Amino acid sequence: MLVPELGADEVVLRGPEAHHLRDVLRLKAGALVEAFDGNGNVAAGSVAAADQGGVVLTLGQPQPSEAEAQLDVTVAVALLKGDKLADVVRQCTELGVMRFVLLVTRHADVTDMSHAKLLRLQRVAEEATRQSGRARVPQVAPPTPLATLSWSGAALVADPRATGTLTGAATAGRLTLVTGPEGGLATSEVEALVARGARAVTLGPRILRAETAPLALAALALLGGGQ
Repeated sequence: MLVPELGADEVVLRGPEAHHLRDVLRLKAGALVEAFDGNGNVAAGSVAAADQGGVVLTLGQPQPSEAEAQLDVTVAVALLKGDKLADVVRQCTELGVMRFVLLVTRHADVTDMSHAKLLRLQRVAEEATRQSGRARVPQVAPPTPLATLSWSGAALVADPRATGTLTGAATAGRLTLVTGPEGGLATSEVEALVARGARAVTLGPRILRAETAPLALAALALLGGGQ
């Protein structure tokens, strides 16, 4: 369960986390638990009490989680229609992605996102972190124009017209993965990213849906490298 700050011997949970432990998992006093702080640390402990006032946990000293990948991956994905971004955030979080940047691109049907929808994506990331046993909750950054996207380390941009592949991609350090909208990135957008140091890569002879491409890239980068 997510605990905002680890280090105290005793923590009292209320709200959604308490409801999940008490009413969904039906944990009683003495049940073993593992808490995480959303920043990569975990602490083992047990339930000391669980009632309508909240859930009291007794926790040990926090330790760095072993579930996080060595490769720090950012997924920069174009704004997509409907609920497709929730699927991208959920599944990429399970794979080990560290953060998400939402992009405004030339061919995108969507050009903005409400604050409420952004908060929902952040909650999706928290839920996927909990479900997958991770300890770091990825941050979902608000929409930004593709031209202003910045990165450190390496960057790959998915482009069906490219001839390069993920061969030789980083297995440690930082990596940013860029994918386009339903209509794809414009040739000029890809060229601009390449001119700034990104590498254009293909995902094979089949055309992937806009919500599939970031998942495929993340899986190849994080699981293909044994992360």
